[in-house]
Amino acid sequence: MKYNRWYSSIGKILVFLFFCLFAVAIILPLVWMLISSVKNNTEFLSSPWSLPDKIHWENYAYAVKYGVGQYFFNSIIVTVGTVIMTVLCCSLASYVLSRFEFKGKNLIFIMIVAGMMISPEVNLVSLFKLMQKLKLYNTYLGLIISYSVFQFPFTVLLFRSYMLSLPKSVEEAAMLDGCSVIQMFTKIVLPMSKPILFSGALFATMHAWNEYMFATVFVESDELKTVPVGLVSLQTALRTDYPVLIAGLTISAAVVVVVFLIFQKQFVRGLAQGGVKG
Repeated sequence: MKYNRWYSSIGKILVFLFFCLFAVAIILPLVWMLISSVKNNTEFLSSPWSLPDKIHWENYAYAVKYGVGQYFFNSIIVTVGTVIMTVLCCSLASYVLSRFEFKGKNLIFIMIVAGMMISPEVNLVSLFKLMQKLKLYNTYLGLIISYSVFQFPFTVLLFRSYMLSLPKSVEEAAMLDGCSVIQMFTKIVLPMSKPILFSGALFATMHAWNEYMFATVFVESDELKTVPVGLVSLQTALRTDYPVLIAGLTISAAVVVVVFLIFQKQFVRGLAQGGVKG
């Protein structure tokens, strides 16, 4: 028993140390980026790891002036649209697949999940031609639809697994009281599924906000570029002014970090309660 407790304590300490190192590996680059964004160019080049003698908040103003503000606005439009479309469509599909019995239901679910194996890069040329034919090339809607489609398989799998864990007795009681299918979905299932909806929304947010390939290929106009693509243009414009460029990167990274910190409880709860069920 003593040896077992000793080994158990050693294991807990090793796990704790591992996660501490993991946290440092994540936090340290963010801290460095924040510090570097308020330096001047001389301080950044001469001593990249030291604290600045004076905080240069104007770097953020210059980053916005050089286009980060417009890129930020474009990313917000695309991200919000992607989140709304993904959560709405996936929640409806998951509700049908988890609550109704019909011929071919399992086949439809398998086909949806099989979409996770399709690489976006493989479909790039065909999607480009499709966007042009549908007049969606160089538009917000084209990016929103593209991002939502590739988020659909994983999000449906996530939502369906959670909805299968919800008690059907509440819905049956509501049906006896005269609730329609739409009313049960909007007034019972969706409120009970808030944790997993937040989880799916957060995954969609991270994907849409950080995506680069589709945003490069499907958008040509500078006025419609999102943050990842715009920062590449900013790098070209600011070849030597690294603190201003890093300030733009900090603005981009801050959005995902803040969103995660706000919804982390719902995110963890949704993943914990939404175990995969058949």
